[in-house]
Amino acid sequence: MYKVVDLFAGAGGLSLGFLQTKKYEIKVAFENNPNMQATYRRNHPNVDVRGDVCSANYKEIQKQYGSIDVVIGGPPCQGFSNANRQKNHAISQNNMLVKQYIRAILELQPKAFVMENVSMLRSDVHRFYLDEKDAQLIGQYDIPMTETKLTLLDQEFMFDGALEIASSIERIAEFIWPEEHYAALNVIYKAAKNPKKMIAALEKHRKKLLKYAAAYASYENTDYISEKAREAFHAVAQYYSGVFDIADIQEAIEPAIMIQRMLSKASEIYSNHLVVERFENAFGLVAIIKSFAVFDYLKAILGSKPNDYAITADVLCAANYGAPQKRMRFVVMGIKRSLSDSIKLPQGSFTEENYRTVRDAIADLENVAPVKNISDDVGTPLGECTEISELGKALRDTSVLKNHIITDTRDTAMERFKALKQGQNFHALDDSLKTNTYTDISRTQNTIYLRLDYDAPSGTVVNVRKSMWVHPTLDRAVSVREAARLQTFPDSFVFCGSKDKQYQQVGNAVPPIMAKAIAKNLAAQLKKSIPNSDT
Repeated sequence: MYKVVDLFAGAGGLSLGFLQTKKYEIKVAFENNPNMQATYRRNHPNVDVRGDVCSANYKEIQKQYGSIDVVIGGPPCQGFSNANRQKNHAISQNNMLVKQYIRAILELQPKAFVMENVSMLRSDVHRFYLDEKDAQLIGQYDIPMTETKLTLLDQEFMFDGALEIASSIERIAEFIWPEEHYAALNVIYKAAKNPKKMIAALEKHRKKLLKYAAAYASYENTDYISEKAREAFHAVAQYYSGVFDIADIQEAIEPAIMIQRMLSKASEIYSNHLVVERFENAFGLVAIIKSFAVFDYLKAILGSKPNDYAITADVLCAANYGAPQKRMRFVVMGIKRSLSDSIKLPQGSFTEENYRTVRDAIADLENVAPVKNISDDVGTPLGECTEISELGKALRDTSVLKNHIITDTRDTAMERFKALKQGQNFHALDDSLKTNTYTDISRTQNTIYLRLDYDAPSGTVVNVRKSMWVHPTLDRAVSVREAARLQTFPDSFVFCGSKDKQYQQVGNAVPPIMAKAIAKNLAAQLKKSIPNSDT
């Protein structure tokens, strides 16, 4: 049996696929999220489950469990171009977790590793900004770099002294607001495209905003930034007094919000010790920072001596391996060159012509009534089912069904459910059914209010509660268990936590059936490479 450490283990989908081959034993799994950790422990009771991977002591793990053969895991990774858009953070901390994955391989030196991630990881979008610690590594491994422009402030909001302030951590600290002040005003700003939402937000945060407005009104600073802050909060106070309308507020608060975002981004540059080549202010304020692709970084470090891994990578579609969904994942595999000069990814045995479908996965549950409250999820007895697919038989491995739980449906949502045909989504609805929902209807994703098509694979399973996925034939939400079936989790695999946490865990998971194909393929290559291997 090959000994495995699973990093960023989530609910345990990747681990489950490896265990299903009966060729691996998971010794240690790291997962920081308490709900996912609870799910992992429940379904993998013999695994040593630990928390924060950043504090992992790999020497201690080797001392306790001996040499680790394989490291697996899916470090979260958001490219800096789309990282934390709602919070307007410039640098994604999640990219740091990719470096933690690499640290585990450097310290454990396993025979092989498997990393899975979003399909975008291979693209140029997912990059690291160069920080002071990496500067030496970059030169050592000859990792290609490019200059990246990080826009701090658009031209229309520029003011005298902006560059000087952004390039000084002391000046930034002088002008940046407390987080709660920014958050309160930013909620109003973000709701500006939808008047009803903006009015609701103003009412919800009335007490807090009036308190802040009074505080800023008493400030005596005469500099530009302080003046814009006063104007912003004064406009809010004037709205509550009946003097300003919501259009006046939007115009007054935008400069202050943009300046605070500039200060926040600049602050992140310094707190993350990024190497700034220079600042430019010809067309707005821009920081020029060198960056490099995450995948280039991984290949260069793990593929070079003394680590010396043969590495391959590609985007795999879960449907090709038997999952009833077209989930695209980027998979990187590496094996020590001392064992093999090359490593191959698994070939799927399914094609467009014979992809498994939503019907294959969940049709046998159509007449099993779901529950709506966690307290009622005590387990529903499953009777015999004569008409069931091969996949359904494989997943229906228990006589009592857990997690068959759905959200309660409000009247508006029910009207939408009834109007949708299989395969249709929010955009297919009549305009009368689209109102009062999303700030910008045109930008609503195609996964929202998606009624699944029984006779096709689903798209990527996300948090189907937030996306309001609809059952193919019934006017109700897709249950946690049905979403888990689409991910190929067997019914005996139980998810823990609140309803939303369960949906989230399912949406974040690796389909075990795809993980099993990867694990089986790796085991065959390890056996071929290691003389007298007993697995």
